This record gives sequence, C-alpha cells and structure tokens, in this order.
Amino acid sequence: MECFSSDEKFNQLYSTEISALASRHWTPLSVAREAAAFLAVGVNARILDIGSGVGKFCMIGAQFHPDAIFTGIEQRESLTQIAQLVSERLSLKNTIFLTGNFTDIDFTQYHHFYFYNAFYENLIDNDAIDQTVVQHPELFNLYNRKLYKQLNKLPAGTRIATFHSSENEMPSNYQVVGVGSNEDLKFWIKL
Repeated sequence: MECFSSDEKFNQLYSTEISALASRHWTPLSVAREAAAFLAVGVNARILDIGSGVGKFCMIGAQFHPDAIFTGIEQRESLTQIAQLVSERLSLKNTIFLTGNFTDIDFTQYHHFYFYNAFYENLIDNDAIDQTVVQHPELFNLYNRKLYKQLNKLPAGTRIATFHSSENEMPSNYQVVGVGSNEDLKFWIKL
C-alpha cells in the first residue's frame, strides 16, 4: 500500500489537526518498522503498545507482520476511535485498540511491548496532545514506577522496544541488545 511508503503519506490518513501532532507524538514509520521487526518474533506474537495514540505503530507493525497481533492502549477515547477507523479503512485484521490506562492492563497477556515515552507529556505543560486527561508531574513518576513493576514480573525473553525513553522505567534485569538506526530506539530483552 502506498500509505506505508513514507510518514507524509501515512499521516495523510489522519485529519490535518492529528497530522500536525505527528512529528512530536506519533512514531516515525522507519522506527515503527524496526521496532515491530524486533518484537514480532515467535508464533502469534502479542504486542502491546503502551500509550498508542492514533495507532500508527500498531498499524505499521500489523501491515508488515500479519502473523502478530498488535494491541494499543490509549487513555483518550477520541484517539482510540481514530485508530480503529483508520485500521478498518486499511483492512488490518491484526490490530486491537483499547481505551484506558495501561495500569489496568494485565501485561501477562502479551509477549512483547513497545513504549514511546507516553508519560513525558506530564512534565511539560505545552507538550500535551490535548487537555482531556489529567496531566501532572507526579503522574510521570507514578507511571514510571508502575511500568517498572509490571515489566519486572514478566518472564525471561520478554522484549521491549523503547523510543525516546528516560529508561527509568526499565528494571535492571532487562538488557539493551541493540539500537535502531535512530539512536533513540533501543531494543531490550529480559534476562
């Protein structure tokens, strides 16, 4: 499909308002392809995107790895609805988009994870996607601690791809096993 050939073409799937947020909040196509290739291993891999926004990572992953299931969790219902509509328009059968907080998700239902620092908007007032969810600097630390605890419970071999991460959320039993062509993309495996 032509829309998977560049960020510009993919972002045209969204409204002008949503596309305007792409450079700051949505995963670049090249990063999504590399991260998905690292995560979509094994039979019927189930991958969770923590803070999935409008679903760009999940849809790119689903297009190039049709045997894996890409699930996104996003607090903003409006963004989840956009992701669902675009995914249906692209006839992707291996994407799921959920509205809610990642703290309510059972991580043991997934094999691998993608994390584009979804908590950062709690630190910078002018970096918010919108004002529909509570944002506060204390939430940044709370969410990092909760993510750390969730990741720590997972079995050895669990993979995580992080993009623009502070790495505070990563337990010490995860090791960086690679860096993407964009040096802010890191690949981790739990020992």
